[in-house]
Amino acid sequence: MFDGIGFMELLLIGILGLVVLGPERLPTAVRSISSWIRAMKKMANSVKDELEQELKIEQLHSDLKNAESQGLKNLSPELQDSIDQLKEAAQSVNRPYQVEDVPAAKETPAKEASTPETSTTTSANSDKPNG
Repeated sequence: MFDGIGFMELLLIGILGLVVLGPERLPTAVRSISSWIRAMKKMANSVKDELEQELKIEQLHSDLKNAESQGLKNLSPELQDSIDQLKEAAQSVNRPYQVEDVPAAKETPAKEASTPETSTTTSANSDKPNG
């Protein structure tokens, strides 16, 4: 952050701040300035992260179009990596749904096993004439 500012410059700024603001207001001023700097850094980092993510998405999109144009065969390693990343992303999106489906699938055979028995007794009762 202070690449061009050395220790002597920081000491001079501190002494000038002490003279101008006084010992009562200097800590408050330092806190508010540091919070502003922190907020600006967070904002700059979030913008940088969003731009990097958008560029990555755009690159994946163009790689996918190139892969489609080649028929998803004989792809370069870069295109294959992009396709693999997209497949992993798709699997991670589907993963929460698969976790819920697995217990339901385990319960279903048990219910189906009991269902044929009840259906046979129902069909046996339905064979009897009414009356």
